[in-house]
Amino acid sequence: MGDTFTKLVYHIVFSTKDRMPSITEPIRERLYEYIGGIIRSEGGSLIQIGGMPDHVHLLARLKAAVSVAEMVRLVKSNSSRWMHELPESVGRAFGWQTGYGAFTVSGSHIASVQRYIQTQEKHHARRSFKDELIALLRKHEIEFDERYILD
Repeated sequence: MGDTFTKLVYHIVFSTKDRMPSITEPIRERLYEYIGGIIRSEGGSLIQIGGMPDHVHLLARLKAAVSVAEMVRLVKSNSSRWMHELPESVGRAFGWQTGYGAFTVSGSHIASVQRYIQTQEKHHARRSFKDELIALLRKHEIEFDERYILD
């Protein structure tokens, strides 16, 4: 086989630093568009993005040559710099948490993860981000120490 064929889809979740509600309505859509541009610039595609003022969920297809860790690093560093440059952000601190959650998504589950991301506001009327993250870690059978899941 002379070429490489992949379909690598990930559900990536990370929070703002200290879960500060920094992703406000006036900038949310522009931030999401900017993050989509970062992913596209690395040859990936953003399938869905959503979240709450204190965290984001990305459903993204990544190229095999770009690791999840590298993509998350690029998204966080570039979007954080962009947020600091916004006129409406002058004087406001913004940052992303150190870690992240990343989960592989099979083709048959893409639509359900998309719906999950689209309904974040409804979902968080009943569940905190911490509880949501713990549920995702358990669902994907990822070992963790609850003392260290949020920085």
